[in-house]
Amino acid sequence: MLHAASVFLVLYAFWLLLSGLFTPFLLAAGAGCALAVLAFARRMDVIDREGHPIHLGWRALFSYWPWLIKEIAKSSWDVSRRILDPRLPISPTLARFRPSQKSELGLVIHANSITLTPGTVAVEVEAGEFLVHALTREGAAGLAGSEMDRRVAALEQKAAP
Repeated sequence: MLHAASVFLVLYAFWLLLSGLFTPFLLAAGAGCALAVLAFARRMDVIDREGHPIHLGWRALFSYWPWLIKEIAKSSWDVSRRILDPRLPISPTLARFRPSQKSELGLVIHANSITLTPGTVAVEVEAGEFLVHALTREGAAGLAGSEMDRRVAALEQKAAP
């Protein structure tokens, strides 16, 4: 029930964010649409701990997300500099490494975080190995045993039931 209520609140907040209008009709329509999507999702049995991981909520919101946003900004700046300055090296590289996460949720969070960070893309994700395309050799070399790997593993440990 907690997951269903959380899904409804997230869907309704998303509706309000995209709508930007707060007339009674649109508020009611947003609530109706959020309830309809929730009903479909419950019928399809897709509301669970991994599909909507609210158990990560506050830990992820106040510790992991700010750090990830900072890393995305730093990587964006680095990629922009490399694009605009022809003297800076670009050496596309594929790198394989073993992530320390054990659960599917931890692996997905780690792979998505890699892909969200400009200059890197998770190409293949398996339980024991990631294949990542990086814009530079330095970026590829820094993947194994990285701060991101440690932070996602810590988030995964805190979320274990």
